[in-house]
Amino acid sequence: MPILQQKYDALLALKGWRADAEQRKAVKALGRLLRELKIKKSWWPFGRKETPKGVYLYGGVGRGKSMLMDLFFDQLPAKMLKRRVHFHQFMIETHDWLHANRGAGMEDLLPNYARHVATQTSVLCFDEFHVTDVADAMILGRLFTALLDRDVIVIGTSNWAPDNLYEGGLQRDLFLPFIGLLKKRMEVVHLDSDTDYRQLSDPDQDVYYFYPLGTHTHQKIETLFAELTQGKNATQETLKIKGRNLDVMAVGDIARFTFKQLCEQPLGAEDYIAVAQNYDTVFIEGVPQLTAAKRNEAKRFILLIDCLYEAHCRVVIGAQSHLRGLYTGDDHAFEFDRTISRLMEMQSAAYHEKRMAEVNAS
Repeated sequence: MPILQQKYDALLALKGWRADAEQRKAVKALGRLLRELKIKKSWWPFGRKETPKGVYLYGGVGRGKSMLMDLFFDQLPAKMLKRRVHFHQFMIETHDWLHANRGAGMEDLLPNYARHVATQTSVLCFDEFHVTDVADAMILGRLFTALLDRDVIVIGTSNWAPDNLYEGGLQRDLFLPFIGLLKKRMEVVHLDSDTDYRQLSDPDQDVYYFYPLGTHTHQKIETLFAELTQGKNATQETLKIKGRNLDVMAVGDIARFTFKQLCEQPLGAEDYIAVAQNYDTVFIEGVPQLTAAKRNEAKRFILLIDCLYEAHCRVVIGAQSHLRGLYTGDDHAFEFDRTISRLMEMQSAAYHEKRMAEVNAS
């Protein structure tokens, strides 16, 4: 039996989950790529026109896409140059590099950056592939063409089918060649399962999610904060992020914010990643019910939770509504389903066991 299939079956047995035919499709595709990479590792990089196809996994929230990519990543040869990175983080690094090297000829910038990436990474695994920014959209086609021409193998997970990426975005016609390239150079697998596995992770939900807003919820949060900080008083710290200051009330690696601080200000992925990198536990208080009138705040909240989830942070939330009723708008309903699913998983024992393993390993 192929090694990836063995690892997948062992994980099912450990979790007590039933086999999922949709996940098995993804295991088969990733197993194919793993075999091709292991066969060819002796003459890596390939040095020939045809390289193994990457894999693009897409489907609804909680379908196991990231888990399956992690299984694949863990089985790659130890000496292989490999990287797993959240797509937001990679694009921040990309824009930083392009900005720092803008003195070079503009026509050479993206090929030079692709060469820079390729010297460090032969297999690049992207989690949460999603394009909303016009600047990202305009460079992705040329960048990925250059990466693939340098034999970089790309694996990605996404909630969106390739044809739905950057849907409705500015100048989308210029983005369409990238979609064609993705479909040509990657095996596209749809995880069309009806099960959200994050909601099966633990029956003990809402451990760190308190609602509605008011004296009772505030007191619960105060009590939890005192327990986690052993009664120490929070002091103000300042995170400096590319010339911007973000004030934080913190005790050690435990930070306390209001929703207004994080989501009603013009913050983005760089700010939220900085929070996740500096603090293990993040309190977010005063989260209102997010209506259509608060679509920008809702979009920032989605991005914030993505960054904290990716960093395996513990998140404590004080909100106006239960999770299922937190967002009532239409603009970001699909994305917010992922946020709800992730927040549910972030309450589970399994999530916190993984989080503590990350902390102890660092």
